[in-house]
Amino acid sequence: MYRRHILSLLLAFILLVSQVGCWSSREIEELSMYTGLSLDKGEPSTVEQDLEKEGSRYFKKNKITATVQIVPKKSFGNAAKQAGGQGPNYINIAGTGDSVLEIFRQFSIRLDRPIIGHHLKVIVVSTELAKQQTMQQLMDFVLRDNDIRPSCLVFLSKGRAANTLVTKYKDEVPSFHILYMVRNHFRTSKLMRGINLSELDGLMHSKKSYILQNIIEAEGEFEFSGASIIKGDTGHWLGNLGQQDVESIAWIKDDVEGGAIKTYDERNQPITYEIKSVNSKITTKVTEGNNISFHVKIESKGRLIEDWDDKLDPTKTQNMKKAEKEFEKEVTRRLKTLMHKLQSQYKVDVAGFGEHLYIEKPQVWKKVKDDWDYKFSQIPVTFDVKLTITDLGSSAE
Repeated sequence: MYRRHILSLLLAFILLVSQVGCWSSREIEELSMYTGLSLDKGEPSTVEQDLEKEGSRYFKKNKITATVQIVPKKSFGNAAKQAGGQGPNYINIAGTGDSVLEIFRQFSIRLDRPIIGHHLKVIVVSTELAKQQTMQQLMDFVLRDNDIRPSCLVFLSKGRAANTLVTKYKDEVPSFHILYMVRNHFRTSKLMRGINLSELDGLMHSKKSYILQNIIEAEGEFEFSGASIIKGDTGHWLGNLGQQDVESIAWIKDDVEGGAIKTYDERNQPITYEIKSVNSKITTKVTEGNNISFHVKIESKGRLIEDWDDKLDPTKTQNMKKAEKEFEKEVTRRLKTLMHKLQSQYKVDVAGFGEHLYIEKPQVWKKVKDDWDYKFSQIPVTFDVKLTITDLGSSAE
């Protein structure tokens, strides 16, 4: 019995010693957790300029301004409580230079706590910066840093990216707000699912052209508005696509969970189709001489959810069929507008046609992959769109 008791204690001790512990952990109160990062064209802030006048100088080129959003904001004593706690729940600090890591290390001589990126949620890059520097250059540090998780989402900003990390709502953290906005993808196909660092790394290494969701800002409020095209072979920003273009890409790629299509009937009154389901299929055809063509078949079911024409009875079959045709014409028009931009204006494939060619005709893909964007611009693409109105909502009056 005694030996059994000793053996049990010994086993318990061995298990205790072998457990992984946080022997090198640091209290969260001793760290500056940053949840948002913006990258802009190098423009030193007023604070930086004043500090430089006082002697804060080191050798650098002002190529990039990195702004980090730190939460929770540290309270100094009871000052915040005495002031009513009306300040924002975050602080933003910016630094300018030509190395993101060096800028981050410079923060260590301005802050009383080291910054750490374990909880970085969003990265916003300005299109002006993406014109000058490649996405590979801008993402090099964040992809190498072990602190930053690959699930972090990446966006582009039409304006200054740092402005997307500021909000007029005092109880809100902008980086979390942007992250949570992505969850509305099931409501509208104008909103992309979001590209994380891991996916972006794969896109950059593949040398394929791709799109990243755009963020616009006005008076402390944000909106996802269209997308930016990043050219695969250069890594630079190429141009913008509108909201309906992003929606059309989702229709082609069979990535629509919800949304609405609005058009006008024969009396120029607005009618709106609420999407219940969408099924899309791209068919690749290769003829003799390796002539490639694509055909996209799209079928959708939904409801006529809004009809401003009080002179027509939407319950009548003929009127419902007319509405279906109007919606089909509108979707087809949007798809053709997108294809004109991709094939004539920008000459890039960001709608997944190359992926289908690679899967269905791998031998043909090998012959065209090195110059695919240009070859895609000359390939015929046709559409067959079929929309079916299944109901009129809860009321047809």
